[in-house]
Amino acid sequence: MHSLARLESRQEVPFFRREASLFLKKIMLLFGVLLLTTGCHKKLRPIDENKQLLRLNIHTEPPTLDARKATDTSSIPIIQMCFEGLMRRVPGRAPQLALANRVKISDDLMTYTFYLRPANWSDGTRITAYDFEKSWKTILSPEFGSGFANDLYVLKNARKAKIGECSVDEIGVKAKSLSKLVVHLDHPVPYFLDVVASHSFLAVPTHIVETDKKWADHSGPHFVGNGAYRLKSWRHHNHMVLERNEEYWDQTAVRLEQIHLTIIEDETTELHMFESGELDWAGSPLSTLPTDALQALADQNRLNTYPISGTYYYIFNVRTPPFDNINLRRAFTYAINRKEIIDNITQSEQQVATNFVPPTMWEVTQSAFEDNATEEARKYFDIALEEMGYTRSSLPPITLIYNKSAAHHKIAQAIQEQWFQAFGLRVRLQNVEWKVFLDELAHGQFQIARMGGVASFQDPLTFLDQFRYENSRTNFSGWTNEKFSSLLNQAEQTTHPEKREELLRQAEGLFIEELPVAPIYYYTGTYIKKRYVKGIELSELSDADFKFAFLETQ
Repeated sequence: MHSLARLESRQEVPFFRREASLFLKKIMLLFGVLLLTTGCHKKLRPIDENKQLLRLNIHTEPPTLDARKATDTSSIPIIQMCFEGLMRRVPGRAPQLALANRVKISDDLMTYTFYLRPANWSDGTRITAYDFEKSWKTILSPEFGSGFANDLYVLKNARKAKIGECSVDEIGVKAKSLSKLVVHLDHPVPYFLDVVASHSFLAVPTHIVETDKKWADHSGPHFVGNGAYRLKSWRHHNHMVLERNEEYWDQTAVRLEQIHLTIIEDETTELHMFESGELDWAGSPLSTLPTDALQALADQNRLNTYPISGTYYYIFNVRTPPFDNINLRRAFTYAINRKEIIDNITQSEQQVATNFVPPTMWEVTQSAFEDNATEEARKYFDIALEEMGYTRSSLPPITLIYNKSAAHHKIAQAIQEQWFQAFGLRVRLQNVEWKVFLDELAHGQFQIARMGGVASFQDPLTFLDQFRYENSRTNFSGWTNEKFSSLLNQAEQTTHPEKREELLRQAEGLFIEELPVAPIYYYTGTYIKKRYVKGIELSELSDADFKFAFLETQ
């Protein structure tokens, strides 16, 4: 099964802005503590108690709301509110029928026939099987840029079509009628229905996208979805408003009238808005909470923490010097003190990551390397210098880039100091806007970059698969390995669970041996909410299902 972890953009470890004076920081911190210790248990109500209006904050402007293109955790949550696929996920349960009201599976698990229920797009146009066929084949066409095309490689001839070895007409998906979609797989995938429930397999309104290429970048009559909510307005870098989609096939089950999403990067501001009654929820999965407030919130039994199937890591560009040298990658990876970062910065029950695949996927039997192995790191650093023909003083400058975020900056500063203590080398730090950051990664314009991935479905392959092919759109490191790819190929061809896990563990072992990335910690989610907010379901995939959300009124 080919898949890809969603790119994580969130501010995982907030802190006060660097440019603020020490005095201002103390005042802000005192104000925050006062908010948390005075009146914090009041059951603040919405402005209009009788209106089902949920107020949230999303930390970053979504780059796109086109499900065929989105790869990040800013865009995907909004897409999931506005779109629904053939299947849907329910935490703790098997995938449930959604736009499909029936599915027939062949005995060899190679053919799936989906029967669509009568349903409309938000503009009243009928949703058809042809929308799904067209959407999936567009993703898999060679000229279409999609970071999640790998997800669809389970379809017969999908990868061949993507790399131009066959026509998209030969891909194993065909609409037989308005309501019947037949899917042929490349190989048996027992968990295929779970993958179909991911955002990668959504359909977009083909009657709209063919006439307006920018339909998903703004609100208005051309933004058409089929989910529980529709986009009413979008003021870029300010706020978004979603409202109940009256055309949604199950709209009688939807109780919220509107969802208001502010777009504020500063987590302290978000917390203050929550405490003053302007927000009903703060923190994961759409944003983060300020580190300085976590202990107070926990002491008051207000802080909710849950594991997320994701890994925070740094990625090396192995295409060019100096990180084409494996020993330099080892040196920089081993010198990181992960426990210090978790204890002093993140403080949200994260686990040290000395493997790549998080423990929510499978049991971590042993660490691939030792955390904070400074002496070993120095040894590899000296070996790398000798191999590359450099001395410490002649090594060219090294830069770490990360998307603009107080959180990522704080971690970068800590690791910058750890590398300095280990090697006497001061790495440059550079933060950029999210869209610019993604563009620089895509064009290989970096040496080390902050990255994080959250699983698109619960399987280790979702993390490993992005490195199977060197030319994958999200294989930013440029690393791949023939044996590694072969192990993944073997794993996806077997349905025997134990054999499959053994192959995937071997692949991860080889990956960690060569270290195109430096794992740092495994994600957790933390949030606070008003007591009257009910029905929101969270999952380890960092998804939030708002379909059944409502505000409890007296």
